[in-house]
Amino acid sequence: MVSGAFVRHLAVGVLAATLAGGFAVRAVADPVVGSTNVATADPTVPRPPGQPCVVTLFTNVTFDDFSTRPYSYTPPASCTGAWAKVVLEGDFSVTAGRQYDRTASLWLAGVNLYFGTTQEPSAAVSPAWHIERDLTDYSALLRNAGQGQAIIDNLVNSTYTGVIHGTARLLFYPASAGARAATAPDAVYSLGSDPVGSPVSLNTSSDKLARTLTLPTNVERAYLDVFTQSQSNDEFWYTCVPDAYATETNECGGGNFREAEISIDGTPAGVAPVYPWVYTGGIDPYLWRPTPGVQTLNFLPYRVDLTPFAGQLSDGNPHEVAVQVAGANSYFAAAATLLVYRDSHATRVTGKITRNTLTGQAPTPAIGSTLATASNGDISGAITTKLDRRFVIEGYANTSHGRITSTVTQNTGFDDKQTFTINSSTYRQQTWQRTWSESSSQSRLGNFLTAERHEHFDYPFSLDYNHQLASDGSSSAASTVHQGYRQRDELRLLGLTVYGADVDNSVHSTDALAIDAGGNVTGHSGQQSSQAFAFRDTLGSCYRASLVTQTGAVTGYDTGKGCPDGVNRVSWFAHPDGSPDSSLLPGR
Repeated sequence: MVSGAFVRHLAVGVLAATLAGGFAVRAVADPVVGSTNVATADPTVPRPPGQPCVVTLFTNVTFDDFSTRPYSYTPPASCTGAWAKVVLEGDFSVTAGRQYDRTASLWLAGVNLYFGTTQEPSAAVSPAWHIERDLTDYSALLRNAGQGQAIIDNLVNSTYTGVIHGTARLLFYPASAGARAATAPDAVYSLGSDPVGSPVSLNTSSDKLARTLTLPTNVERAYLDVFTQSQSNDEFWYTCVPDAYATETNECGGGNFREAEISIDGTPAGVAPVYPWVYTGGIDPYLWRPTPGVQTLNFLPYRVDLTPFAGQLSDGNPHEVAVQVAGANSYFAAAATLLVYRDSHATRVTGKITRNTLTGQAPTPAIGSTLATASNGDISGAITTKLDRRFVIEGYANTSHGRITSTVTQNTGFDDKQTFTINSSTYRQQTWQRTWSESSSQSRLGNFLTAERHEHFDYPFSLDYNHQLASDGSSSAASTVHQGYRQRDELRLLGLTVYGADVDNSVHSTDALAIDAGGNVTGHSGQQSSQAFAFRDTLGSCYRASLVTQTGAVTGYDTGKGCPDGVNRVSWFAHPDGSPDSSLLPGR
């Protein structure tokens, strides 16, 4: 009888979502042919029916220095009941002129609400862009008033003239007959020590973003949302080589393997792949005008399932939860948020870890090289970096439902090849990289498999940088970048698939810089790019959008092509951007 009720709870949630229907969804940037403004094919966050309550965090704030911009938050007085969805919206712009891309983040009571970077302007274009993030899983945080801040460190002087402006608000959608209340986590904890919130710098592999927490004694499930953003010497980590080859290839050292390592009380607890984000000043700024790289303006967190540790975390003792970046070489900016579900029918949950094969598996990649130097000094060959790991973490928790055994099985991989051609007239570096993760989270009540979730992530990336030197000392630097984000989610009940979703986001861009003998960029040519974004799920949602650009302007845009009736329709509860989805958590 207990197991039947447990499974019905899950099935009812899925069925209620199915009955909600689909809504038209547009692209975030609404590309217009001929426009030189920011243009992306990314979808907006789909909304449930009904009018939201809006809480403004800040309006038209100027970012022209290195001071944070504080704000106060109060929950919406007219939406005090259950929420079906909570969405963050932000609108940013930067004045025409010269300015670097800047890291942007929003915080509340120490918890990260948004993480991304800004678009670089040009002398003639003052770009503006819109971002959205589904914050439904952070509802417990948003129930209480608190202090927050926006951080966009920006240098403005006679050389760097671009001034950034921003507005942000939260939209709360009340639960209704047509939009069920969200099954959000019961508690939200930041791993940072800043009570208002800020990123933490991880300069080396041993540096930690960590917090020691004494959690409630009835933790039933736990998840960690992780951001790891490359900065400074690590900004172009995907082009770095092992130290032994750095001098002859004229590249950054430290190798190019990066991975976030999660631990609890010093014991390995999970891994999070690092996405190779390229910012709008990266490699060649013209590559990203007007279309930035994948997620450049709005990062997605990677969610790590820590549920096997639920019994251990419920013992009433303090526990350290930490994030490190393997390979960090000055530096990564990190943020992490712990999401906890509590057993509402028990004051105490007990249990322990019974298996953890991640322990002892050091994140040490295998390095290979065919790099060779000819008698005339020419260098050619390839450097390879590879790491494949498989691990299982299992633990049980004695809950009011009975003994729940949670098993996380994950295969992770990193495969990289960098080919160099270096001589008196050529410096060419070709990078092919693929990061992937295949994971399964299973929930068992006694010996009865109740639910399982499967996730697949694939981050393909390639860069061809070809610098040619002419006899007069001038040169050209041609760059081609291919970048992708692929994700597959599947939820199974009693061995049957009840929900599946696929996300495929890709950006391809090319440009060539002209450089005079003094090293000054004098122009560029051949700029063109494209983005294609596709989402579908097994309940009928479909979103497709694609765009092409040339010489810094949108030249083509398609939307809905390939969806039924040529229209993008996505159910309000879906996550077409690929963001973490609590409705797909086993055991809810």
